Amino acid sequence: MSNIIKQLPDSVANQIAAGEVIQRPASAVKELLENAVDAGAGDIKLVVKDAGKTLIQVIDNGSGMTPMDARMCFERHATSKISKAEDLFAIRTMGFRGEAMASIAAIAQVEMKTRPHGDELGSCLKVEGSGLTEQETCQCAAGTNIAVRNLFFNVPARRNFLKSNNTETRHIIEEFIRVSAINPQIAFSMLHNDKVVFKLQAGSLKSRIVGIFGKPYNERLLPVQQKTDVLTISGFIGKPEFAKKTRGEQYFFVNKRYIRHAYLNHAVSNAFTELIPSDAHPSYFLNIEINPEDIDINIHPTKTEVNFKEAGYVYAILHAAVKQSIGKYSLTPTIDFNLNPEVETAFSQLPRKDLKQPGININPDYNPFKQSSSAGFEKPHHRPQGQQGWQKLYTETLPGQKTETSGREENEEAEQGLLETGHASPFFQLQQRYILTNVKSGMMLIDQQKAHERILYESFLEQLSGNIAASQQQLFPQTIPFSPDDAGILRSLKNEIGKLGFVMETFGASSFVVKGVPSGLKETDVAAILEKIVQNFKEQSTDLQSDKNINLARSMAANLSIKAGTRLEEREMADIFQRLFLCKVPQVSPDGKNILAIVPLTEIEKFLK
Repeated sequence: MSNIIKQLPDSVANQIAAGEVIQRPASAVKELLENAVDAGAGDIKLVVKDAGKTLIQVIDNGSGMTPMDARMCFERHATSKISKAEDLFAIRTMGFRGEAMASIAAIAQVEMKTRPHGDELGSCLKVEGSGLTEQETCQCAAGTNIAVRNLFFNVPARRNFLKSNNTETRHIIEEFIRVSAINPQIAFSMLHNDKVVFKLQAGSLKSRIVGIFGKPYNERLLPVQQKTDVLTISGFIGKPEFAKKTRGEQYFFVNKRYIRHAYLNHAVSNAFTELIPSDAHPSYFLNIEINPEDIDINIHPTKTEVNFKEAGYVYAILHAAVKQSIGKYSLTPTIDFNLNPEVETAFSQLPRKDLKQPGININPDYNPFKQSSSAGFEKPHHRPQGQQGWQKLYTETLPGQKTETSGREENEEAEQGLLETGHASPFFQLQQRYILTNVKSGMMLIDQQKAHERILYESFLEQLSGNIAASQQQLFPQTIPFSPDDAGILRSLKNEIGKLGFVMETFGASSFVVKGVPSGLKETDVAAILEKIVQNFKEQSTDLQSDKNINLARSMAANLSIKAGTRLEEREMADIFQRLFLCKVPQVSPDGKNILAIVPLTEIEKFLK
């Protein structure tokens, strides 16, 4: 029997391994930016073209590399961060595996120019598909300049599975924010298709957050600071009144490394209990400094998952730190029980007078609409205050005009007539949640919120199919800031949102001026509706146009529908009933739940036996 197990060539093995580290252009951006930070750079520039599919270039003024180091960095498992297994428990750098550059070189065309600060000449290397094609001495600036072109050029299957340019750009921006936000001492800039997306100056953490997310965050942040023998927590949280429907602005860092951790997220969210709505999410930018021996980051190739040796302790300290910050910075009014008695005595000795509220004298008999025969208007007769006689102002009516009393009597007679003829209102509201009405076989129950959602859902779908919705113009346009990621989503949905009735213009890098909203939408609900649209798009978005329209229509319907607990008038219940049965699918809500049910008369009779 012949042997069947063979060792793969290095080129094939590198492409397989690269798939774990470089999953999309944003993965390459993350690795290159983290390498620049580890190199001690004070200024890092990111240049992207066609969402990273054509070019990803990172330029830094870090330490640079010698010709030998420049060549070795493209070898797999070649790194300057660790040298033995014990070093894995003392890692403070972003990278340590020695896989990033080898993975990028295996699936792209890479050109690198690098020079240490003490050398006069640098090195220029060109690598394509893990193979070195050129290396020579060159003139270049101190630091490192890496250009990655035609990502996945030799793995067409992976390239075909990349999303649209807008989606890939949003992922790149998110990775840029994760690295730049926690390193405020470094100046960062980003250009996409020759347009400046970010230009961040070195400064404090708060100034970096404001620089990324906009000036309104200068007033929205509360500092968090807690130090124990085991760890130190620092950063900022958002004030409860600025909690959003989206989870976009939630950043955890451990030793300045971005991580995802549902357990710690619960600690922060739990601290905001009863301060924000149940469907809102607080913003936070928190860094946990902890001994590297107490964590394990060697879990996933992306290094965004971390295990804590004492996760419960970290949870408790984080929860307490956030709670303390909320209470310390006076989000709610406090009572001073230690009032200085000298101040209180001084106030008590001030001269006090009994002040009377100003009043006006009126003539209850004056009628400005009653004309006199000589002077045009009858002069008012001064009568003692409190004298009766005002009723005579309303006793004179025009010919054919009905008095209030007679009108009320006619309404009562009309209602009595309806009752006698059996035409009374067929609708009844139960617990301000259900609409009840008679049907031939018994009684129909309709969920008012789900029914209204179905009505609005089909209406919005029709508008998105090409019809232009009615839009009410705003007397005072609103300027609403978003995170860069959310702003990119809204820009990609601009045409669809316009068909729903929103009239919006971009303002700066990540803000929008709303000049018109869908008819019937309250001005105070505009920001919440747009945030919900963004959140739904993140959760259910695809590249199919039909699915995008469905998600938008479902999001708008869920937010604009009448909610359970709303009292409805008879005409409102009748309108919902009629419009519901004009829908294509009146029985099921957009989320697949039943809207109505019929209780047979035989079932009702069982309750009375």
